[in-house]
Amino acid sequence: MNFEPLPFATIDHLRPITQGHQEVIFCPGKTVGQVVAIAERLEAAVGCFLATRADTAQAQALATRFPRALINELGRTVYLPPDPEPAPTGRGTVLICTAGTSDLAVAEEAAVSARALKNTVERLTDVGVAGIHRLLTQTDVLRAASVIIVVAGMEGALPSVVGGLVKVPVIAVPTSVGYGASFGGLAALLAMLNSCASGVTVVNIDNGFGAAAAASRINHS
Repeated sequence: MNFEPLPFATIDHLRPITQGHQEVIFCPGKTVGQVVAIAERLEAAVGCFLATRADTAQAQALATRFPRALINELGRTVYLPPDPEPAPTGRGTVLICTAGTSDLAVAEEAAVSARALKNTVERLTDVGVAGIHRLLTQTDVLRAASVIIVVAGMEGALPSVVGGLVKVPVIAVPTSVGYGASFGGLAALLAMLNSCASGVTVVNIDNGFGAAAAASRINHS
């Protein structure tokens, strides 16, 4: 059956064909019972699931129902991997590059999502432009990646710097981190959209999952 109707949702089992991966559970706005019920249907169909933006109650309920589930409190994700989890199918590494520690929540959402989408994931943390020498010592790591997700708040300058150092796709994620004039991430978003580095693509504010989905498609192309 391609669609599985529930009183509050219609589970789309065609998603692997149409999107390249199974449906992902976006938890905000859903009750604990709804999240668990959707997870049960996905686990029954393919043996795994990914839930994003899970609050504490939702995460605890999923952990109780699925003891193998991996809870990432910082990234607010719950990932039940297949058993056994197969080797990644992406052709290279997705590197998650984070400007500051305050951006790690969004970066972890991207990292867990990229893993769930069958990619090899590496992390490069706290290498923002306030101490740019930290980044410049990591050029070998940057250039070894197949796709780079750059997560940054404040003025959002890091993706431009990374974009000027590498020839691989760079996906920029503005975060809502910053002082008053950051306008909840709008300043970083506009800076990234106006990057002078070629080939920098931008997703929405705090959208770690969206960046991971885009990176995975590139890495599997």
